[in-house]
Amino acid sequence: MTSLIAPIGSLLGGVALLLLGHGLLNTLLTLRGVAEGYSTGLIGIMMSGYFLGYLIGTWLAPSLIRRVGHIRTFAFYAALASIAALLHVMIVNPWVWMALRVLYGIALVTLYMVIESWLNAQVSGDKRGQVFAIYMVVNLGALAAAQQLLALESPMVFTLFALAAILICSALMPITLTRQAQPTQPETPHTDLLQLARIAPLPLMAAGLSGLALAGFWGLAPVYASGSGFDSHGVGLLMSVTILGGALLQWPIGRFSDTHDRRLVLLWVVSLAAVLSVVLTFFVAGPLLLAGMFLWGGLAFSIYSISVAQMVDQLHPDEILSGSSGLLLANGFGAAFGPVIAGGLMTLIGPKGLPIFFAVTLGVLALYSLYRARRVSDLLSEPHGHFTPMLRTSHTVLELMPDTPETPHEPASDPDAQPEPAYAGQER
Repeated sequence: MTSLIAPIGSLLGGVALLLLGHGLLNTLLTLRGVAEGYSTGLIGIMMSGYFLGYLIGTWLAPSLIRRVGHIRTFAFYAALASIAALLHVMIVNPWVWMALRVLYGIALVTLYMVIESWLNAQVSGDKRGQVFAIYMVVNLGALAAAQQLLALESPMVFTLFALAAILICSALMPITLTRQAQPTQPETPHTDLLQLARIAPLPLMAAGLSGLALAGFWGLAPVYASGSGFDSHGVGLLMSVTILGGALLQWPIGRFSDTHDRRLVLLWVVSLAAVLSVVLTFFVAGPLLLAGMFLWGGLAFSIYSISVAQMVDQLHPDEILSGSSGLLLANGFGAAFGPVIAGGLMTLIGPKGLPIFFAVTLGVLALYSLYRARRVSDLLSEPHGHFTPMLRTSHTVLELMPDTPETPHEPASDPDAQPEPAYAGQER
């Protein structure tokens, strides 16, 4: 394991620090918004700005990386993200926060893209799946750990905002000190959503609706937890427990989906998540709510991963990368509307509006999954894909997936640089 991690340790260290700051800032902003008296609907609109920026950054980032290189791009956007984190506490205004969230979303997806394209350049062959798994563990672990930092201080003071900015900025250190040669940025795969909808409609729908539901979680779960009776420490605990559920329960769910009809597995996972969402409306702050969110996280976080695996089952190998990019785009579009819709519902009926939003969103997906499973025989290609636990980051990480055909990366044109690949493996 050491030989696997050592060559990419600086990249993993950078993303861990980045997501510690990012995970802290996201929850912190929601709690500060509640403390400032912002309505739940207004908080939902503000938090949707991040996902809008994420979509915009997906198109902007590749050209900048090609023009100035990975390290300069990372330095620029890490500085921008840190500045945005500090400006939130210096200018406490909901519409300013909305603009800052858009800028922050652009910055974060670009930072993801830099790290992930670098990982792609260092990994080849049969090691990609292992590195992908390690990378996702680092992502989820850092996001879960970040929630515990909320217990250090009140969201009403400068300290936690400064800490988030420090962590984001500190991600620069391992990235800028790496000795790995900068790779070239590959072309963004062409995505035809209409064609993907004809070939793999169920994965596309699952990706979009899971983005809708999970964006509601990321944006408004702190409001829900606070309204259910948790203090700041309890809010962080609920967020951590849900993320850990998503990290741990994806593995058994994924193994089961690899040996059974994946459409039926998706149907059961979505249906159970929808039913559990209804059950959550009866819980208040306490162990039962934490246990329920742990289970809900395991089910809800699995939906996007199952949809990717189902898509791999239905596409030819040379279509997988563009298809995965299409699912990522659908997930992003859903995420851009999730906090707005969930916030509006919570404004009307209170904190319980969030689990009701989950129940309705996942219930619609369950009905569509039932239709596809009972009425439509989807064409499956060989070999079948394998379930891979994952988060939505950038399209660049899709090349690390073990079922994706390997794309060669060329190092930067430095005549003195003699980079050696971190791993050697056979071509797929």
